[in-house]
Amino acid sequence: MDNSHYFYRTVVFSQKDNQVSLADIDQPDKITPLDEWLGMVVSLADGQHSIQELIDYISQRYQRTPDNLEQTLFSVIERLEEGKIIQLSKSRVSLPYYLAAPIETLDIEKARKLIQEDS
Repeated sequence: MDNSHYFYRTVVFSQKDNQVSLADIDQPDKITPLDEWLGMVVSLADGQHSIQELIDYISQRYQRTPDNLEQTLFSVIERLEEGKIIQLSKSRVSLPYYLAAPIETLDIEKARKLIQEDS
């Protein structure tokens, strides 16, 4: 995996009570919780940071960086990419309004309208 690639989400997400979940813009209360590692990557997948920056950021959260941190993150990224939840890019990506923030902070009608326009 190329650590210089940027990663960005392609799904609407929820971030409530320290839980990151996938959300449905048409049914905002219907969420699918993600496990901690998947949720962390999805919440950070803003298109403005590289995989290396993700590794560095998460490394700083530990007093002693786990030996397999990079491999674990690669595995998480691959799973999310296979599920079409995130994508990788060689350059920074600006997310549309409806993907840029958790669903709890969005104007739902505006988000729906923009999604229709982008379809």
